[in-house]
Amino acid sequence: MTAWHLVLDGSEVPSREAVGNKARGIALMRSRGLPVPPAFVIPTHVGRRFVEAGGVLPDEAWSGALAGIRALEAETGRCFGGAEAPLLVSVRSGAAQSMPGMMDTILNLGIGDEVEAALARESGDPAFARDTHRRFLEAYARTVLKARVAVDDASTPAGVRAAALAVAGTPVPADPYEQLRGAIGAVFASWESPRAKAYRKHWEISALGGTAVTVQAMVYGNLDERSGTGVLFTRNPHSGEPEPYGEFLPRGQGEDVVSGEVQPLDLEHLRALLPEVHAALLAAGDVLERDAAEVQDVEFTVERGRLYLLQTRNAKRSPEAALRFAVDLANEGLTAPADAVGAVRAEHIASVLRPVIDPARRAEATLLARGEPACPGVGSGLAVGDADEAERLDREGRPAVLVRRSTSPEDVHGMIASNGVCTEVGGRTSHAAVVSRELGRPCVVGCGEGALLSLIGRVVTIDGATGEVFDGELPTRHLEVHEHPHLAQLVVWAEEHREAIGDDHPLLEIAALRPQEGAR
Repeated sequence: MTAWHLVLDGSEVPSREAVGNKARGIALMRSRGLPVPPAFVIPTHVGRRFVEAGGVLPDEAWSGALAGIRALEAETGRCFGGAEAPLLVSVRSGAAQSMPGMMDTILNLGIGDEVEAALARESGDPAFARDTHRRFLEAYARTVLKARVAVDDASTPAGVRAAALAVAGTPVPADPYEQLRGAIGAVFASWESPRAKAYRKHWEISALGGTAVTVQAMVYGNLDERSGTGVLFTRNPHSGEPEPYGEFLPRGQGEDVVSGEVQPLDLEHLRALLPEVHAALLAAGDVLERDAAEVQDVEFTVERGRLYLLQTRNAKRSPEAALRFAVDLANEGLTAPADAVGAVRAEHIASVLRPVIDPARRAEATLLARGEPACPGVGSGLAVGDADEAERLDREGRPAVLVRRSTSPEDVHGMIASNGVCTEVGGRTSHAAVVSRELGRPCVVGCGEGALLSLIGRVVTIDGATGEVFDGELPTRHLEVHEHPHLAQLVVWAEEHREAIGDDHPLLEIAALRPQEGAR
């Protein structure tokens, strides 16, 4: 029997292929008794049918969505669209293979004027209710109506609604069920967006898999001073060090952190503000890492001092971190040495052995900007402020460095084409940082206001290990295998497990060169 929706109550943990990585993670966390808001999923087979039918949602899937909403109402004791104790939801994509930021998300769905008034009464804070309403209207207009509307703290919901109508010619629906149907369709359709296609092409992901749609009860990081949102990596995805790594934004929602438009704080701020929440978060991360035998990227929200986990996935990591993770997890007994070797890709090796700036020339170089190191490596090229321009230069065989205020999923093709990425704003868990790590592109984030204008048009060299941007193309020197202890260990393990991994594994190519390297 075909399932058109599945309530993610933890009673079963479905496959990634059936429900997508996000929904599977929610089911897994709930099965472990972790604090996760209730959710349901419309499976990937519906997404495939939606695309094949030219954007038509099957009636059975809509009936499944309505049943899912009833299940959320029953578990939360709230009413979708209700004038008392209203239920709001997030509507998010989720493919079998994580594609961070490449598809669409809408938060705070189900709100209208009556629901805003109900939230204001319940919270005692009309400003929070107005902010939540405004956030939804902007996101729905941008994602479903394809209308970009400028929004700031002074914007009113009525003003945002009118602006969206003026741009799109279609109003944001007031009825919560119309909102839900529109959002589900937009998320399914985002599987075919140019940015998602560019990402799949680069990583050779099949276009046939499709995305699921996960609908989850909202919790509010923007509620008060004891609320916030953040991202935890169970280990450092930049360096690979075995320590928690992440960011926290008080009075914010998840999109604020990943967009890079708002500068979040280090997780130590959460420890100082809410030590019990910080401790519970790290404990949950440890459980999830051990369950998966993989380093995890955990999105969380704190509402009035209470922790909620929204999703978990295998962390995107720099090539340097990938090698250290592989070795450390094996040494800790979470995986076997053969598994560690199997986790290493040829591009990891090429990245960690790529050149570094010559120390003597670094001392003489002109420093143009400094930010946070987000992905190690050195990249030189003409600094350009447009992703299309970076792609054009790449086609012409001319190196480029993409410099943006912040990156968005629409920039991914330019990031792929560039030798490095630099942003004015954003933190270590922003879109620019996460995607650059996965691509192995040197990245520096948070260089400060004005960096864009000072860099564009120059040939620059960025060092993603130190967070520095220099004038000109600096000379480099090559690293040797012995300068990477984790790579050296993996080479030893590769030789020991040659039968299991096959003679064509890239680590064995390095092993064959080691006598020559030592003889020089």
